[in-house]
Amino acid sequence: MNRRYRIFFTPAARRDLEALDDYLVVTESVEVAERILSEIARRIAALEEFPERGSIPDDLRTIGRQSTRQIVAGRNRILYRVIDDTVIVTLIADGRRDMQTLLRQRLLTPPGSLR
Repeated sequence: MNRRYRIFFTPAARRDLEALDDYLVVTESVEVAERILSEIARRIAALEEFPERGSIPDDLRTIGRQSTRQIVAGRNRILYRVIDDTVIVTLIADGRRDMQTLLRQRLLTPPGSLR
């Protein structure tokens, strides 16, 4: 029997999904937003059984942050960590964005130090 992991979204990752949905509805259509968000949901759901399937992003490997993994859904990067029996989704962003800044803000800045 396969081990199943729980999926947990940080508040920031939930905001990422909401912002992506809002953006796609305005710039594309409701149908496109639903299709893209469904693909993201499918990719994340697959982590329940195979959380180690994601790769360690080169941007983080070079600074020694090897506990964060990523999967890709279309243009979107989904970053997460596996702790015990939980997959913690920390960031969902279009891969064309300035990932260095996003990673620095989201993953490398101590909690409470952002305004």
